[in-house]
Amino acid sequence: MKRKKYGVDDEGAKHLLNIQTFFAYITATKTTLTFNTESTYDWEGETWSVPLNFYVSQLLLIGSQPISVSAGARYWADSPESGHEGWGAAWY
Repeated sequence: MKRKKYGVDDEGAKHLLNIQTFFAYITATKTTLTFNTESTYDWEGETWSVPLNFYVSQLLLIGSQPISVSAGARYWADSPESGHEGWGAAWY
């Protein structure tokens, strides 16, 4: 028997748990060190996606205009067989 949610068939739906945590530390020089994860568990596939993100951000002033520059690394602690793996980089 198909389940319905909000009047729509549940066939093909994903049943996921999302856990998003973060820790950030800001220094006196306006440098921010951040660790976060946006872990997802697929209840039907019984698989985890666990990216571990590490970022460093610096607040700068150009004239009177504040800007933030960031760079970081990501490591996939766990993922489905067809998912991401290993290290990656990010900046913005």
